[in-house]
Amino acid sequence: MSAYSKNTDPELLTLLKAGDQEAFAELFDRYNRLLYINACKLIEDREEARDVVQEIFISLWENRTKIFVRSNFAGFLYTIIRNRIFDKLSHKKVEFRYMESMKQFKSMEEEGTDDLLRTRQLQIIIEREISFLPDKMREIFELSRKHHLSHKEIARQLEVSEKTVKNQVNNALKILRTKLGMISYLLPFI
Repeated sequence: MSAYSKNTDPELLTLLKAGDQEAFAELFDRYNRLLYINACKLIEDREEARDVVQEIFISLWENRTKIFVRSNFAGFLYTIIRNRIFDKLSHKKVEFRYMESMKQFKSMEEEGTDDLLRTRQLQIIIEREISFLPDKMREIFELSRKHHLSHKEIARQLEVSEKTVKNQVNNALKILRTKLGMISYLLPFI
């Protein structure tokens, strides 16, 4: 039994404010277990409850000169522990939402990367199939699709009829649709 065990809470607080470590130890012995039980009721993690109680007593010692208790010291401590736990729970919710949003962002990023990869693969396949077209047909098709020239402009540039240009573009599209039709079925597996 300590020399301070018969002192009242207000007397111990006065001694604590003066830096008396034994007064602090007496307050710790009086309230540590009760605060721990109270913390365990508010949060289910016993280690976290223990940490919260420790934090409160550390804060009590560090801020001992600023402590002002109007009524009873026990009520003061219970209010502090309740507020500290609510702050921790609130912080955990924010942390959880942040982690969920990061997971969602990462998932979207991976999907986007996957889509870009598939798109690039498809572009390579299309370019390869265009390169297999007969020379004149490929030239007309590329002027139409890559350089965005009209049939009339292509006909003038290559000195052929517009009907020839139209037929060559249509034939190129038929060939590409046929060849790429099979690839579009396989694309999800590539």
